[in-house]
Amino acid sequence: MSSEHSVTLNAEKRTGSTRAELRKLRQQGRVPGVIYGSQIGSQSLHVDEKELAKVARTGRSEFFQLNVAGGEGFPALIKEIQQRGGRVVHVDFQHVSRNKPIRVKIPVHYNGTAEGTKTGGILQFQETELEVEGLPDQLPAGIDVDITALQVGDKLTAADVQLPEGVSLISSEDSLLASVVLTRAAESAEETEDAEAAKEEAAEEAK
Repeated sequence: MSSEHSVTLNAEKRTGSTRAELRKLRQQGRVPGVIYGSQIGSQSLHVDEKELAKVARTGRSEFFQLNVAGGEGFPALIKEIQQRGGRVVHVDFQHVSRNKPIRVKIPVHYNGTAEGTKTGGILQFQETELEVEGLPDQLPAGIDVDITALQVGDKLTAADVQLPEGVSLISSEDSLLASVVLTRAAESAEETEDAEAAKEEAAEEAK
């Protein structure tokens, strides 16, 4: 993550918390939320729905500047987004300290074409993100993983992923990320070939 906040999100303090007040905010295109952290406690606020959508594309793994009107700004991460009927109804932000390690889930980007898919295999993805820990400035926006060498029967686990210096893996090392398996047709053909080979071998031995 860059030490400079290239992305900012403006917020306003929120005092109302009744259903009617929250509903009115949403009708105005605002999303109620809260920011919390050990250094700032908890503060209620609301943000523009469209602006939040832009930040949400990377805000779960890249920290940004959350500017609260009438107060100070905070480096923050999106911790949780609540949706209802396809719309965001609430958002939780986490205050980030540059000097304190944080845990985040970052996306995994798979690159290349697995060799096993060229010989009848199917590439299956089990995970698209990993949980890691590190200082905000050291955390990557995502992890690129080359899957070109995967053959039929191969598995890629979290332990196989190389992380940047200063970043540690929190997800289980045994977490399955991707694998190449045989299609039923290919598996059936392989079984047929094995059976025919066994018959031929038995016939040769009987002579």
